[in-house]
Amino acid sequence: MHQTTTRLGLALAATLFGSAMAVPNATGATSPGPEQRSAARAAAVPDDQPAPVRGTASDGRYIVVLEKDSSRASMRSAEAQARNDGATVTHRYGAALDGFAAKLSAKALEGLRHNPNVAFIEADQPVRASETQSPATWGIDRIDQRTLPLSNSYTFTQSGAGVTAYIIDTGIRNAHAEFSGRATSGYSAISDGRGTDDCNGHGTHVAGTVGGETYGVAQDVRLVAVRVLDCQGSGSNAGVIAGVDWVTQNHTAGAPAVANMSLGGGVSSALDTAVSNSIADGVTYALAAGNDSGANACNGSPGRVAAGLTIGSTTNTDARSSFSNIGSCLDLFAPGSNITSAWHTGNTATNTISGTSMATPHVAGAAALLLQATPSASPATIASTLIANSTTGRVTNPGTGSPNRLLFTGTGTTNPDPDPQPTTCSTMPEKETGSLTSGGTAYHPGANDEYYATSGTHVGCISGPTGADFDLYLEKWNGSSWVVVASGLGATSEERVSYTGTSGYYSWRVRAYSGSGSYTFGLDRP
Repeated sequence: MHQTTTRLGLALAATLFGSAMAVPNATGATSPGPEQRSAARAAAVPDDQPAPVRGTASDGRYIVVLEKDSSRASMRSAEAQARNDGATVTHRYGAALDGFAAKLSAKALEGLRHNPNVAFIEADQPVRASETQSPATWGIDRIDQRTLPLSNSYTFTQSGAGVTAYIIDTGIRNAHAEFSGRATSGYSAISDGRGTDDCNGHGTHVAGTVGGETYGVAQDVRLVAVRVLDCQGSGSNAGVIAGVDWVTQNHTAGAPAVANMSLGGGVSSALDTAVSNSIADGVTYALAAGNDSGANACNGSPGRVAAGLTIGSTTNTDARSSFSNIGSCLDLFAPGSNITSAWHTGNTATNTISGTSMATPHVAGAAALLLQATPSASPATIASTLIANSTTGRVTNPGTGSPNRLLFTGTGTTNPDPDPQPTTCSTMPEKETGSLTSGGTAYHPGANDEYYATSGTHVGCISGPTGADFDLYLEKWNGSSWVVVASGLGATSEERVSYTGTSGYYSWRVRAYSGSGSYTFGLDRP
């Protein structure tokens, strides 16, 4: 699991009315003066601060995220308030996320901003399948051996039996011969009367690579269709979150489960949080890096989720596929060019297509193999084991910041190592320590709690006490206020956040959401 991906951020933008003069630095950038900085900190989270709205939805469709651990009564009250102001609620979330999606009038939007139970509101965005159309699958042949040439065989000692794989996609053609009755319907966020039946092909192809009898990595895994994309392979973050929420609520606690998300879109803090919380609930997620021809995978959701496995694509010569995204948010590469698998047009139909969508299910299948061997292994253990077992140094031109690691399942999958210890931030070039009591806040780095940086990537981490929940925020000065631009809001006191931004003044905030104790803060600035 990559350690540098941005997660959910509460955009707590406090407007300042201080009279202190701003001080330009040598580059002409404006720094907050001491009085302004002090006023900004004091006003950072006032009780009457309106909830931030991220983006503008031209069609009025928004995702409303409530504060952590909000009660059902709070959610019902917020929904009722919105309805009274003319809103139409389209999805409700209660497992991976506390909140709902709705079409909001201007009055409803403004009213929810002032509801004390609302953390933030985000404009709904489109999501698409991460596929690139292209003219016997070599993919599973490649992953069971360290080097080329291919052996024309796929050897495995585990088959994924007893493991459930949730395919969050366009649905599955359950009757396809590749699945032999192992594919079932789970949930559909698409209201077209088709249920989870695949009318696009993408989801069936992905399912075939995860667990098909001919084309699959884990050939006895149980497949569950979670349909969040329509017949054109398109959907919205609201629908995708609903699918993730369903998986989180319906997977059996303690039972081995993986989820494949061969889809993506722009940055969505709401979607990132839903996926992160689902992983924390025990589901291992494989996430497509995206097909933007070498773009930074950290700039899209859900591929930037730190606790997931984000996958780039390779060709049959071990070169990075030209369409594959790159960067430090990737964990592994896997075969993704010209992959043959099941198709939706018939019960024996196949198709050969390309994309990080095709690479990702190889990893989901590999995770299922490990989970059969060790059903109680955590998502962190599965991720670290796959990364540790991968073949290094084989991918040609992996891209700046990308790990040169190619998926390897081997001929005798071994049991995962024990759960890894949480990060200690020990590798960071700058480190500071602090101590917080529950509800407390501290700022870093240095005496001024801020720094100026040129354009580039900021990486911060915290390592705190066991059993506590500490959160990490990166703030940027916009000339009049500090605005949260990235954050890590996991359920523990171990957080790692990465943000690529323009030049300016930055500051890191640590908050003890629950629990008390000492922590280490680490920083790597541009």
